[in-house]
Amino acid sequence: MCTSLVNKYNIPGPRYTSYPTVPYWDINTFSLKSWIKSVQKSFGESNTTEGISLYIHLPFCERMCTFCGCHKRITKRHEVEMPYIRTLLKEWQLYLDLLETKPNIKELHLGGGTPTFFSPKNLEYLINGIFRFANKTEDCEFSFEGHPNNTTREHLQALYDVGFRRVSFGVQDYNKTVQEAINRVQPFENVKHITETAREIGFTSVGHDIIFGLPFQKQEEVIQTILKTKELMPDRLAFYSYAHVPWQKGNGQRGFKESNLPTAEEKRKQYETGKKLLSEVGYVEIGMDHFALPNDSLYTAMKNQTLHRNFMGYTASKTKMMIGLGASSISDSWYGFAQNVKNIEEYQHLVTEGIIPVYRGHMLTQEDEIIRKHILHLMCHFETNWKDDELYFRELPEVIQNLRELEIDGLMKIQDDSLKIYKKGHAFVRNVCMAFDLRLQRNKPETTLFSMTV
Repeated sequence: MCTSLVNKYNIPGPRYTSYPTVPYWDINTFSLKSWIKSVQKSFGESNTTEGISLYIHLPFCERMCTFCGCHKRITKRHEVEMPYIRTLLKEWQLYLDLLETKPNIKELHLGGGTPTFFSPKNLEYLINGIFRFANKTEDCEFSFEGHPNNTTREHLQALYDVGFRRVSFGVQDYNKTVQEAINRVQPFENVKHITETAREIGFTSVGHDIIFGLPFQKQEEVIQTILKTKELMPDRLAFYSYAHVPWQKGNGQRGFKESNLPTAEEKRKQYETGKKLLSEVGYVEIGMDHFALPNDSLYTAMKNQTLHRNFMGYTASKTKMMIGLGASSISDSWYGFAQNVKNIEEYQHLVTEGIIPVYRGHMLTQEDEIIRKHILHLMCHFETNWKDDELYFRELPEVIQNLRELEIDGLMKIQDDSLKIYKKGHAFVRNVCMAFDLRLQRNKPETTLFSMTV
């Protein structure tokens, strides 16, 4: 990739798992009442046709990984498991009380934190509790994030027995120096064992997460990590840039100096080298930073133009409504977003009092809904259009004008009623989305709000 283009376009920007992005939510006009109304509307429109998605945040970890920006609680006290699970099920009941019929769950994901911090028995109890008053759709897809060091055969079997068929393991990098810097030491043998065990049990999609741009990481480390990954051939891969945001509260990204990180140019070389190696062994690039083998549902969704993106990242299961349970979880009714309180004790107190524990959110305007569609098209398919009047908005000519320089640089093609990002421009998709992001354009952010785009 051209170094001058990287230097030119490598600026702070959102990752666009939502629009509007969280820093630009209009929290002053948001209310719990409006949120509940939007949930009921969305549920009524989509439950019988496509079903709903459920994200459950399990925030506990035994160790602090210093590359991680997620909301978590570091503890080795496993007696916290069951009280937290009971609160999750109470929160679920608060939502069930708003709905007229049983939810049909199409997608369910356990994220963290470390979901496998919880015992297999407790995870099974949680999922069975969720489905006491809910149905599974015929094409449901259940997934969870597993830590290679503490995911056991018993974890995999228990979750398989209640419907899970997809698991992703956080690998990051196999080099010992890099692992020690990010406080995530896990031998290749651990990853190999648990990957093979998952397949043996019957999981049909095993994914690995790999990160480039980590402290002390050089191109050789990325190459070695991908060569080892090739030995296991996971069905899908997240191969993404380390987001250095040490200023965020609760973040552990202070265990190394900024000078220990690769430069922007080195990071892009790591990515381009990694992408080339992955392509050579049969992986296809999906959206931004994701790769899949042709047998994986993510690849099928891309080919069928049904790929979707939300707070869980890229997904093959598009639903209008996603309910997030647990401390810090974010829900999406399609008409609005709501985030739960982040403090675990406050979360548990509110739920115990019978209060849906959201503390901020945003109700989408008509303009937001139009821009959201364009950004989803760009992030999932690298193209968008305004052939229909419903996709046109007043500032579109100005947006197109702001994209002309990317077109001049050969990264995209703009036509009268559409635009398409060329393959060489895929790495700059966030920059294209930023031109459409009217809320960002009207309120230029502090540079420390976001990670770098390239």
